[in-house]
Amino acid sequence: MKLDKFIRTVLGLLIVVVFFIAIGALLFFTQTALNVWDRLLEGPWILRWGYVGAMIGLVVLAIYLIWLLLIRRGKPARTKSATVTPLTRDEIESRLRDAEAAGVDVSDAQQELRELAARQAAGVIHLCFFGEISTGKSSLIKALVPEADVAIDVVGGSTGDVRHYRWRNSEGIEILLTDVPGTGGHEEGLDEMALQEARRAHVVLFVCDGDLTRAESRDVGHLLALGKPLVLVINKADRFTVEEQAAIMQTLLRRVDDMGGSLERDKIVAVSAGGEMDVVQRGDDGSESVVRRKRSADIGVLVVAINRVLEDESQPLDVRRDRAVFRLAAEKLAEAEAKYRAQRSEQIIRNSTRKAVIGALAAVSPGTDVIIQGYIGTTMTKELCKLYGAAPRDLYLDVFLYQSQSRVGKAVPLTRAVAGNGLKAFPGIGTVAGGLVHAVAYGLIFDALGRSLVLTLERHGQLVPEEAAKEFEEGISEHIEAGVRRVARVALEEKTDAG
Repeated sequence: MKLDKFIRTVLGLLIVVVFFIAIGALLFFTQTALNVWDRLLEGPWILRWGYVGAMIGLVVLAIYLIWLLLIRRGKPARTKSATVTPLTRDEIESRLRDAEAAGVDVSDAQQELRELAARQAAGVIHLCFFGEISTGKSSLIKALVPEADVAIDVVGGSTGDVRHYRWRNSEGIEILLTDVPGTGGHEEGLDEMALQEARRAHVVLFVCDGDLTRAESRDVGHLLALGKPLVLVINKADRFTVEEQAAIMQTLLRRVDDMGGSLERDKIVAVSAGGEMDVVQRGDDGSESVVRRKRSADIGVLVVAINRVLEDESQPLDVRRDRAVFRLAAEKLAEAEAKYRAQRSEQIIRNSTRKAVIGALAAVSPGTDVIIQGYIGTTMTKELCKLYGAAPRDLYLDVFLYQSQSRVGKAVPLTRAVAGNGLKAFPGIGTVAGGLVHAVAYGLIFDALGRSLVLTLERHGQLVPEEAAKEFEEGISEHIEAGVRRVARVALEEKTDAG
């Protein structure tokens, strides 16, 4: 307590001292300014106003520097929205040719381009319907196309069938209606097949029967992200009054805005697909019975909304559809390339591991410096970098190999123990020879090094020496446990062939 009192006293004295210093400084600068101003008054007016202008300029400069260094720097920088350059057919086809020449299976991506070409040649507008199972999506299509009980074609999917129906609107435009499997409101939402159909379509329509549920909001968000014209259809609108319909529409507009999307008011329509309904009928004797009666469809506003979308020249439907399909093809190409890199990297690592095992079997001891700095390690690193499109500089390569070598010493006891246990799992070996243990340990370190390098290349697309070496150190136990039986089998095969 005494110490606290002492500190408070010192602080009080410091405040008093600072106060008097500030007063003195203010008086000094005031006197100096007045003296300067008196002298300026005695001089020519150009000097006087030039001095004033210079002082004002210095003050403005000081304020700007304070704002630049303190205020602006303290604000978080706004991230620039990434501008995605639309792909063209020539660009995606060029990428496909290069990938195919490299050995990548590009059949899925090529199929998307072939399907697009067929749709372009047909010149038919594609409308895709989405919605939960209970919203009456299929009934709505049947109201548009009374003969919709017969599908033109059916495409099997993971959650159901994708069905296509032809419809010709009042303007004589031929339209293909696509009915994708409805969702059940569960967490899975729209499956990949449904989203791909949306990307192949010109216009997407989402059917609901009131305000959006959480699952429906998620699905609408996915559809908005595609950049396609979207129409929100409120089915079973006969259950609501006109005022209630208007309130629901306003709520939907708000939800779309909250998702970061944009939707015009005329792109939300309230309809009734018709169908059948249960009606309670009273008899003359007071008895009640339930009978099913047909409800007349009321879809005129939907037809108008669709026609407006088709007539809107500000939204080139073919161009937007084509770009979406090109992006889809590019994504399928990327998936194929990733699969190819995974398979090819596995081959590179296994071949390099086999060479390392062969080299270790011929050596008296593992020689950890040779493991990392030798020809095999350098070759493996270069091949993996080339596979992932990374061209490592010699400096980066040397740093990676050196840093990895410094971590090998810690891993040798672990790899030897794991190697010994792994070899014991093979019957008929008897006592495990020391040279064989060395060879397996040699291969396990190499296997772990290659897989750590692959993880870094997948993450960054380039060789980052420090991170790759760290990944090797942190993940070596995981890698060696997973690969011990495979590397041990390689060592035994080579030992048998050599013997």
